[in-house]
Amino acid sequence: MRLGVLDIGSNTAHLCIADLASGYPPQPVATLKRRIRLAEETSREGVIGQAAIDRLIAAVSEAAAVAAHHRVHELLPFGTAALRDAVNRDPILAEIQAGTGVRVDYMDAEQEARLTFLAARHWHGWSAGPILLADIGGGSMELAYGSGETPDLALSLPLGAGRLTRHRLPDPERVKKKHRRRLHKHVTSVLAQGVGEISARHRIDQGTAIATSRTFYQLARLCGAPKTKDGLHVARELRRGDLRQAIELLAGRTAVQRARLPGVSAARARQIFAGAIVADATMAALDLPVVRICPWALREGILLDRLHHSAGHARHLFAIQGESA
Repeated sequence: MRLGVLDIGSNTAHLCIADLASGYPPQPVATLKRRIRLAEETSREGVIGQAAIDRLIAAVSEAAAVAAHHRVHELLPFGTAALRDAVNRDPILAEIQAGTGVRVDYMDAEQEARLTFLAARHWHGWSAGPILLADIGGGSMELAYGSGETPDLALSLPLGAGRLTRHRLPDPERVKKKHRRRLHKHVTSVLAQGVGEISARHRIDQGTAIATSRTFYQLARLCGAPKTKDGLHVARELRRGDLRQAIELLAGRTAVQRARLPGVSAARARQIFAGAIVADATMAALDLPVVRICPWALREGILLDRLHHSAGHARHLFAIQGESA
C-alpha cells in the first residue's frame, strides 16, 4: 500500500510518500517540501493573507500531481495549528478545494500529540519504558506521556515558535533582555498551567524523554549533535546545559547571522530563538536534563496508524475534521 501524507504547517507544506507493509517500517518513496510561510502572513487578528493562500494552493496542487505520478493509493492532506486556528480557515479550505480538487482538512491538536507519540514509540521501542514526548511546532507545542503504544495523557499548548515570535517579540532579531524576560515569563506561566500531571507521572516512572520537530533537531545540531548526513540511526540528544549557552548565542544575532550557525536553517532563523526559550522552559518545568531527538514525528505516526488500520486493528487515531474513521 502506497500512501502520501501532506502536512501543512506554519512554514512549509511537506509531502511524504511511503510504501507500507505489515511488519516493516514505512519505506520512503518520494518527498516534496514547499515554503508557504502561513505564519509570517497571519495578522494579529488571526487572518492568513492572500499571498500565503496562493502559495498554499500552488503547493497542494503540486503535491497532488506528485502523488498521482507515484500512484499513491491515498493522499492524506491536513493542516496543523497555523491553518486550524486561522480566522479565515473555512474560506481557505474551500478555496483550496475549488482550485485544486483536493479536500484539505485540519487535525485536532490532541490527535497531533497522540500520533506523534505513536511514531516515537515505534522508533524507540518498548525498551524506552514510559515515554515523555515534546514537539515544538510553529503554532503550538504538543506534549504526551504514556507507557503504551498510545499516550495516557496528551495536550497541546499555544507555545509554537512562530506564534511566540510574532506576538511576543517586538524585534525577533537582537532580542532585548526585557523582551527575553517577558517571553520566558509567559512561557513558564503557560507551562505551569498545563504540565502538572505529566510532570508528576514522569518523576515517579523515570521514563525516557524524547523530543521531535525541526525546532528541537536544529537546536540539538546547534549544540553539537551529529549532522543529518551522518545517518538516520545515529543517536542525537539535546542537553539543557548546552541549550542555555545556545540561547545566549542566538539572542544577539540577526536571522541572517543565525542561519550561518550549525544546524539553523534560513526558514527558521527568525523563530529559532523563541523555540529555544520554549525548549529550555519545558525541560526545566519537567526536570529534564537531556532529551533524545527522534527522527520520526507526525507524518510517520499517520502512516503507522493507517498501516494498523488496514491490518484490521481497532485503533485508528487519524480522523481529521470531516473525515470518517
